[in-house]
This record gives sequence, C-alpha cells and structure tokens, in this order.
Amino acid sequence: MIPLFHRCPETGRVVGLNKPQGVAVVLFFIVGIASIIWFLIRVIPKPSRITYPCMKATMPVAYSFIIYLLSITGSVLFFRKAVNTFRKRQFYYGAVIICAALFFGAYALIHSRSEILADTGPTEKFSDPLGPNAPIGEAKGIVPGRVVWIWDPDATNENCTNSSHDDAYWLESNCDQNVVDAMFSDGIKSVCGEASDAEAWDAIFLYFNINHGKGDIGYSADETIFIKINAVTAWSGAAPDGVMPPYLGIEFDTSPQTILSMLRQLINVAGVPEEKIYVGDPLCDVWNTLYDKFYAEFPNVKYVSKRNIPGRTLLHASTSGIHYSDHGTVMTEITSHNFYTEMVDADYMINIPSLKGHRWAGITLFAKNHFGSNTSDHSWELHKGLMKPDDDPLREGYNLYRVQVDLMACQYLGGKTLLFAVDGLWATSYEHQKPQKFQTAPFNNDWCSSVLFSLDPVAIESVCLDIMQKEFTEEDIDDDNDTPDRYTYVQWDGIDDYLHQAANSDWWPDDFTYDPDQTGSPIPSLGVHEHWNNVNDMLYTGNFGTAEGIELVRIFNGSVINSLSNPKLDLHCEIYPNPSNGRTTLSFELPEAAYISVEVLSLNGRLVQHSYAGDCLAGTNQISIAMEDLAKGTYLCVIKMGKGAGETVYTEKLIKN
Repeated sequence: MIPLFHRCPETGRVVGLNKPQGVAVVLFFIVGIASIIWFLIRVIPKPSRITYPCMKATMPVAYSFIIYLLSITGSVLFFRKAVNTFRKRQFYYGAVIICAALFFGAYALIHSRSEILADTGPTEKFSDPLGPNAPIGEAKGIVPGRVVWIWDPDATNENCTNSSHDDAYWLESNCDQNVVDAMFSDGIKSVCGEASDAEAWDAIFLYFNINHGKGDIGYSADETIFIKINAVTAWSGAAPDGVMPPYLGIEFDTSPQTILSMLRQLINVAGVPEEKIYVGDPLCDVWNTLYDKFYAEFPNVKYVSKRNIPGRTLLHASTSGIHYSDHGTVMTEITSHNFYTEMVDADYMINIPSLKGHRWAGITLFAKNHFGSNTSDHSWELHKGLMKPDDDPLREGYNLYRVQVDLMACQYLGGKTLLFAVDGLWATSYEHQKPQKFQTAPFNNDWCSSVLFSLDPVAIESVCLDIMQKEFTEEDIDDDNDTPDRYTYVQWDGIDDYLHQAANSDWWPDDFTYDPDQTGSPIPSLGVHEHWNNVNDMLYTGNFGTAEGIELVRIFNGSVINSLSNPKLDLHCEIYPNPSNGRTTLSFELPEAAYISVEVLSLNGRLVQHSYAGDCLAGTNQISIAMEDLAKGTYLCVIKMGKGAGETVYTEKLIKN
C-alpha cells in the first residue's frame, strides 16, 4: 500500500510526498484505473480472455489497486468510528475498532504487495484452464476421437544401455520386430474397430477419401504415400556412404522397427506398391541404420535424402507450400515456406514422430515434426511461433499465435495425413537426448515401449502430452552424467495452447484467422482436445459413455484395459432398467467361466460401489446393482474379467434418475 504522506525525520512534521514519490503515486493511480478499465472492457464481452497473458499481467495490478482503495477507505472509516467511541468514553469498543483497523490496514499492505509481485515472470508450470474431462472441438475418425495406446514391455530390451552405437536402441538385439509388428496390428485394427488388418486399411482409406471429396472409394494402385519420419540426428548430413558418424550420440529419432512395421502393413496388407511409397525426413538424410534394414526387405521403396547418397532418392523443390497466418507479425523473418514436389504431389501422408519433449515447443509431435518438411536449410525462423523463441522470453499462456496450428491445417501436411502414429518405443524429455526410462506406471523404471494411433490429430497429441506430463514432473539434472537429465519442458504453462486453437476458434488470438492455404476462409476444427481425469485412471470423456471427447483404448501387454467399443471382447452386456432409481440388473454372457468384478464409478473416476467380485460360469450371468443410495446422475459401470496382466475391462453407462 502506498502512503500519501510521511513524517519528516528531521522536524517530526507530517508532510506530503517529495516529487519522485508524488509521481509514483500518480502513476500508481493512473495504471490502477487503466488496469480496471482494460480488464472490464476485455473480459466482460468474452470471459475466456481471462486466460490471456495480458489479462494475467493486468489482474494483479487491478486487484491490488482495488485493495489499496478499500484499505484507505476502510482505515479512515474505522479510525473515525474509533474517535467517536473514545469521545463517548466507550474505551473497550474503541480499542476493538482500533485493532480491526490496524489488522485491516496490515492485511491490505501485505496482500496488495504480494498481488503486485505475483506473475512478474514466467511460471513455467502447466495450469489447465479447462480442467479434466472438458472436451472442446469436433472429434474426428471412424470412431470419433479414438486414440489407441499399445504398451508392451517385451518390445524393448530392459537391459539396453543406449551408451554407445554398440548398444543403441535401433539394434535388433534391443527391439523385437515381431512384437512391434503385433503392436501395429492391434493399433490399426482398434483405431477403426475392425477385426482384421486388411479390413482396417480398407476402412481407413475409405474414411479419408470420403472426407476429402474423393468419393466412396478405397486405395488405388497409382496413388503415392509419403511417410514423414523424424530423423533430426541426420540434419547436418550423413557421410557420403550414409554411415552414421561414430562420434554422434544416441539421440532418439523414429526407430527403424516402427518404420518397418508401417512399411509391412502398407505393402503386405494394404497392397500399396513399393515404388509408390516415399520415406524420410526432407530436411535430413537417412542413415544406413535405417536404409540397410528397409532396403533388404523393400528395395523399391523410395528412401529420400537431401544429399546424393547411394540408394537414396533426391527430393525436388516445389513452388507450392504454406503461408503462415501471422503474416510476419510474430515470426518476423518468414511468411511462407515451400515444400518438396514428392510431398506436395503425394495422395496421402503418414506422420510418425518420436515421443519427445522440446526446449522450444515444450513437446514435439505431429505438428512440430513438420518443421523438417520445408525446402529451406533449417526452420529457425519458425521458433518465434513456438513457446520459447530461441533466447527470447517464454511465450506462456493462451490465445497467442502458434505455428503448429498452421502446420496441422495445411493442405499438404496435416490436410493429407491418412494416419497418425506415434513412436513411443523409446522416449525422452528433450529432443537431443538418448532415450530415458519412464518411472511412472505402467512403465515402472523401464522404457516407454509404446505406440499410439489415431485418425484425430488433436486427440492423439492431447493424449501424448498427458503421458509426458505424467512422467516429467520435476527437473533432475545429473552433474555426473550417470543418468540422462530430466527436463520439464512439457510442464510449461500454455503448452497446449496450440491444441486449444486447433480444436476451437474461440481460443484464437483476437481478430485473427488461421488460413495457411489462403482460401479466404478460417480453418474448421481439426479435432477434439481434452485432458484425462487423473494420472491414475487415465480416462477421457469418451471412456465414460458420452458421444463427445476423446476415447482412449489402452492395450497393455496384449490386454485391453478400457474401451467402450472393445474390439477384443463382447460381453453382450445389458443393464435394465436403465435409468433406474432403485435396484437394477446387469446381464452379460461369458464364452467361458471367468473371474468377474463389477464396480460403479463416478464420472471423475471415483469408486462409488463394489457390486460384485467372484467366479462366474459360462453363459448368461446376472448381477444386481443397488442404486437407492446413489445421487441422481450418470455413472460408469465397469466390468472386469480376469486378474492382473490378463485383465480385460468392459464399460457401460449407468444412470440414476
């Protein structure tokens, strides 16, 4: 609180402030009044602006000014009241009022100072403005909003050290190709709910073509596919023979086993001719660690490179590309980029990034992976459109221009992506690190050993962010370099701003339009975004039986953990009556005798009731569920079959009226 007068230490007289102090007071009043006016003008018409960085800076100033005015007014009123009570010789009452006045003034002084000091710098700590299970945007996919997460620790070698090229993640001894192939099969079938790999690919191509104006048709043998991988370690260029330099560290790129599984699916299952497939990271080269493995099985695939290396296919620059929607106001050094002809002319794209945190973007996934898709020698000028523009201050908060949205919407990039697949077999907190073992469940100090699939680009990035934020919560820098450093870039405040904006235009900056293809129209919702309910249950809105939000299908070590549309299990469940205000009956059929448990959960994942646990016989089974003591609302009836790693979970919606 700023005093208007002070006592002169030399004369003891009460005098006004000196000139500098007077100027400070005047400025304080001007800034305080302006902050209140600015806050009211901005927030009342559009309440979501309260999350804007300018509002985060304005609110403490406005609030502290209001507290200051209240403290002055309150102090004057209390002391006047105290004087009157003393005049009436009501000493006890007057003393109480004096104490209240002193307390009020002291509180105002401390509180206003703390508010003024708050938010003076970047928090660097994620704070979700929506809260859990609050989806925004329009879900995409054959099963809208579905993301499939396959985790199998048998895919990776627990004893791999990644300490040298002789014990690196890309070696056959450290990654089981057969297990990865099985994970891909599960993921591709589950993402569209089909029973076989071939049926799944037919459905995926059909879905894409219908939604891109090509009609009710599948894949045609004359169509090309560009597989965009992450190969950032080869940005500086491979040796003339394609050999990875021995001095290069073990930095994580898209693993060769993941890429080979995708090639096997496309060629052996979907029937795509080898010569119609391009594989690579246009800004980089393809190491022999990848090329030798792929060429031995598929010699006619075009493995692209930016240099003349034996067996590689050189790319050709195109005049087509992307026009960034900030028009040079944020990324001041660039307004557009061109792409390569092979990418522009491709009929489909498949994006396979690796799962990593990022020192400029916070996290790097599908959108950030396209920093390597342009024809320039680098993408440094795009960093200003990320969270951390090189050495500039952190662009935290919401409703700021994010270049990832343009990349996700561009017709040549996200606009032609057939399937989104994340390589999380190995993962790390920082893009130029070797893989790190994950400490949280289900990994428990083992490699991430995961792959994820979706037809919704926003939903799958949202799930990957939740996984990374669950793991990297505290920074841990090892000065002795015995273990990889753990950074917390994924915890930056506003890291999901680009996902908010890709999902819903309400989160765009004011008077701003994303239109990377210069169509003259703003882009539509690109998918659905939300965060899961908590780090233990990891459930999204779609997992609670609603028709909106993300549905996460988890296939852990070969067993389906949770899904409303379980592709591996059909119990033919029925709950009747439903809705109910008394007892209701769960009826289901078992193909064989099994251990069954039935639980009722609230929509936030809290256990409400244990209804049954025990062995059930093959055939029709009925279990009574007591609804009398439950509050009105929607619940989740969870039926678990089996125990431990072999447990399978089936979910039904339950309503109390």
